[in-house]
Amino acid sequence: MINRRAFMKSGALALFAAGFGGVPSFVARAADNRKIWTLYKKNKVLVCIFQRGAMDGLMAVSPYADPNLKLLRPSLFMSPAKTEGSMTDLDGRFALHPSLNSLHPFFAEGRMAIVHGVGSPNNTRSHFDAQDYMESGTPFNKGTASGWLNRAVGLTGHDAATPFRAVSLTSALPRSFYGDNEALAISNLQDFAIQMRGNPVATHAVAQSFEQLYDQTSSEILNKAGKESFDAMKMLNVNNIRNYQPAQGVMYPASPLGNALKQIAILIKMDVGMEVAFAESGGWDTHYNQGTAIGALANNLRDFSNSIAAFWQDLAAYQDEVTLMTMTEFGRTAYQNGTGGTDHGRASCLFVLGNDVAGGKVYNNIKSLAKADLEDGRDLPVSTDFRSVFSAVANGHLKINDDKTLFPEWGGKELMLMKA
Repeated sequence: MINRRAFMKSGALALFAAGFGGVPSFVARAADNRKIWTLYKKNKVLVCIFQRGAMDGLMAVSPYADPNLKLLRPSLFMSPAKTEGSMTDLDGRFALHPSLNSLHPFFAEGRMAIVHGVGSPNNTRSHFDAQDYMESGTPFNKGTASGWLNRAVGLTGHDAATPFRAVSLTSALPRSFYGDNEALAISNLQDFAIQMRGNPVATHAVAQSFEQLYDQTSSEILNKAGKESFDAMKMLNVNNIRNYQPAQGVMYPASPLGNALKQIAILIKMDVGMEVAFAESGGWDTHYNQGTAIGALANNLRDFSNSIAAFWQDLAAYQDEVTLMTMTEFGRTAYQNGTGGTDHGRASCLFVLGNDVAGGKVYNNIKSLAKADLEDGRDLPVSTDFRSVFSAVANGHLKINDDKTLFPEWGGKELMLMKA
C-alpha cells in the first residue's frame, strides 16, 4: 500500500487502480466521512487563470489618454477612435483592447473590475522566478513550500470531505496548489488523467479513467460508507462529461483555455464540492511582431476573452457562487522594441469577474508614463501589490480573513474591490 505521504507529495493526489497499490487513503477517507457535503449544494468557488509569459497590460487595457504612450509606442499605440477595430473607452482614461470586447458587457454591468499597475514588489524579470513568487505568495522567499491557493483551501474551515475541493485543469500541479492540503491536477476529465509530481510510482503507472477506478474500488469503499457519500465522485463518469451541453447559445473556443474553463464549469454544475479551480493560458511573451488590432497578442486576447465570456454565460444560475480572477507574472516595457514587440517589464493588469465584485471601474494608482515616473526609465512601476488584490478576492469571496497565514511576510492593505 503506497503510503499517504507519497500520494500527498506537493499536495497532489494520484489515483490508481487497485492493481497499483489499492485505494488512496484520501479517497477512502472522503468516502468514509459522514460529514461529506450534501450533493447538489452550491459552494463558493474561486477560479484563477494564470496568463503565463507576461501579458502586456498597457495594450490590453491602455492608458490611451496619457500623451506619453504614443511617444513610447509609435507603432503599437491604439486609441478608442470611432473606427472599426478600435479600442473601447472605459472611463475617459483607459480603453479596452478590441479583442477583449466580449468582456466589456461585464464591465459595463458592474460585474467586472480591472486592476492596473499591479504586480510583484520583487523586480525580477525571470518568468520562472516571477511566476514562482506570485504562486507562492511570498515574493522575497524562494523557500516557501506551499502555494497561496493551497493555503486558501486550508483556511476555508471545511474538512476535506471531497477530493474535488481544489482542482487544477492542467497536466501537472501548479505551484499555487503545492502544500499540505489535498489538490488535484486533471488534464482532461474524460480520461481523468492525473499526474502526481515527484512520485516515481506514478511515473510508471498506467493511468486509469476515474470511471474504471470507481468500478474497481467501489465495493471495498462502499462497504465502509453509504453509496450516497461516494456519488459526488461517481458523477464524473465519461458519459456525463462527453455528453455535456453548455447553456443555450454558449460556444467555448476550441483552445486549451476554453477547454479548461468548460471542464471547470462541468465540475461546478456537478456540485462535487469544488471551492478553488485553476487554469492557465500561455503565449503572452510578445518580444517581436506583437501587432495591434491584428497579430499574436490580439489573437491571444481574443481567446482569453471569449473563453471567459463563454464560461460566465454557461454558469447561468451558478454565477452568484463564482468569482474569477486572472493574473500574470509581470508586464511589458513601456517602450516598444526594435522588432515591433515589447520586452520584460514590471506592472501589468488583471481582471476580476463576479456578482460580488465592485466592478465597472479600473482600479489604479498609476501616475503617468513620463520617463520620470517610469521604473528604471522604461517600465510601468508596480503601484499595487498583487497580494492586496488576491487577499481581497479570497477574503471577500471565500470569507477567509487570515492574511497572516494566506500571505506571510505581508502587512499591506486589501484593495477594496469586493462588495461588502
